[in-house]
Amino acid sequence: MNSTVLSLRMDSELCARLHDHAARRGMSVQDYVIRTLVREDFDQRFQAAVEETERFYGRT
Repeated sequence: MNSTVLSLRMDSELCARLHDHAARRGMSVQDYVIRTLVREDFDQRFQAAVEETERFYGRT
């Protein structure tokens, strides 16, 4: 799998919060952020699929 670098600038409070959330899950901040982004992407794709199904079959 290819990877690409994404740099983020954030304030120290947000960085500390992300670090705390990641530490509670035994993850690095990088892994925590990636997991969150992937989950959000999945949620959006799933919601789009549900909406398309509802349009096709109608709401029940």
